[in-house]
Amino acid sequence: MKQNVNLKSNSYKFILQGFFFTGAMAIAEPSTILPLIVHYFSGSNVLVGLFSSLLRGGAILMQLYAAFHAQSNPTVLPFLKKVFVARVLSWFSLGVIIYFFSSQPDMVLILFGLGMFIFSFSAGFGAVYFQELLGKSFTKEYRGKVLASRQFASGFAGILSGGVSAYFLTNFAKPDSFAYLFMVSSLIMALSFTFMLFFNEIPKVNVAQKEKKFGKFIKNSTALLKTDRDLRIQIISRLIAYSFWFVVPFIILNAKDRIGITGKDVGFIISLQMAGAMFSNIAWGKLSSIGKNRIIVLLSFFIMILAILLAVMAKSIVYYYIAFFIIGAGMDGFRLAFSNLILIIAPEEKRPVYIAVQNNITSLGMFFSIPGGALISWLGFDIVGVGIVIVLSIGFVISFKLKRA
Repeated sequence: MKQNVNLKSNSYKFILQGFFFTGAMAIAEPSTILPLIVHYFSGSNVLVGLFSSLLRGGAILMQLYAAFHAQSNPTVLPFLKKVFVARVLSWFSLGVIIYFFSSQPDMVLILFGLGMFIFSFSAGFGAVYFQELLGKSFTKEYRGKVLASRQFASGFAGILSGGVSAYFLTNFAKPDSFAYLFMVSSLIMALSFTFMLFFNEIPKVNVAQKEKKFGKFIKNSTALLKTDRDLRIQIISRLIAYSFWFVVPFIILNAKDRIGITGKDVGFIISLQMAGAMFSNIAWGKLSSIGKNRIIVLLSFFIMILAILLAVMAKSIVYYYIAFFIIGAGMDGFRLAFSNLILIIAPEEKRPVYIAVQNNITSLGMFFSIPGGALISWLGFDIVGVGIVIVLSIGFVISFKLKRA
């Protein structure tokens, strides 16, 4: 079995899949295109929030159920292939729905919601299977380099796909332009998945015995938090790390109010954030390859603290340029290190369970921007920013207790 670990061919497939999948998703970007579509057909900010939550939350809800089944399976690729098909077809259906039912807004929203539901919930299964495949295919040192390369390639794909989106939005009228974005991106998504169809999977030797009932599985999974200190510390650290979402989405609005920025400035800032994410992975990959994932977490905490302080103290556009560049670096640092650490601390037979438990609890942090917006409206950006710096500082200290790996 050992000869199939750290295969270069597998690493290339993993990186290429990330490049094309990220490019596909960026063409119909969920955080920008999705709100535009929902608002176009409904005019409701409430529905925009609902659809955005569905896209992010549905994937999380299914991960424990996926882990319940995955823990007893020596291979996961056969199941992952079914997830790929479900995701491509549901994503393509969103474009078809817009194209054929655009004259019936209510019907579009209902069918669009159904397609989003299938896409999001299938992602819950995919996340567990995908990380299980990653965990068994690469050693912890080599995996860090592969993850960094994947994130670097994904960042580059995100930059390139912006031009594709701009082409369709500029040359085709709404809502047809929205439909074309989903159809084209689904074809690229299908291409991304073909790389994984030929992935050389290693059958897992140590598998857990599946509980007879899902309720028993939930009880056993919850018990892990009491018995595994490393898992407990890591979940706390990652959840606190997500506290940057309280303020980061509102930094650009603060810049607009404080110094007055142009559309050109916004575009440059977005590019800087992507560049920060891309180039930081050179350092993150090197550190991870020598077993310094904890150092990556600590550096990412420091970077986020510095970025928010820069935004609070900003007196010119340069402050924001630097802040967003290092925000990109910090986000990818957290993503890489925590993805690798959970695979390191998890016993082989319980790896899917550890992945799902961590993701389910820390997913609460993905919604921090909701109370963050309310707090900023009430207290102001600077006060909330300083408060989050304090919270991140606590996370920085706690992260010294993470496993050295």
